[in-house]
Amino acid sequence: MQRLAFFPILFVIMTKVIIMKTMYDVLQLLKRFGTFIYTGNKIADLELIQEEVRELYEQKLIDVNEFKNAIIIIRAEHNKLQ
Repeated sequence: MQRLAFFPILFVIMTKVIIMKTMYDVLQLLKRFGTFIYTGNKIADLELIQEEVRELYEQKLIDVNEFKNAIIIIRAEHNKLQ
């Protein structure tokens, strides 16, 4: 009698990868995780956004490419305001 091999089925939850080019795209990334930031001070907003993106990366909720792209966009926006 032949034995049947049972292989565990893996369910992989894929998050939608967003190609970020603008600050709006970074805000949409945060929105995916239920984060909305508005203090009325644009520079303070950018600092909070950067911290939130860093936290998402440290918690392994976003990959390294999304993290790097978001940080580049945030820093470019910060440089525009100064």
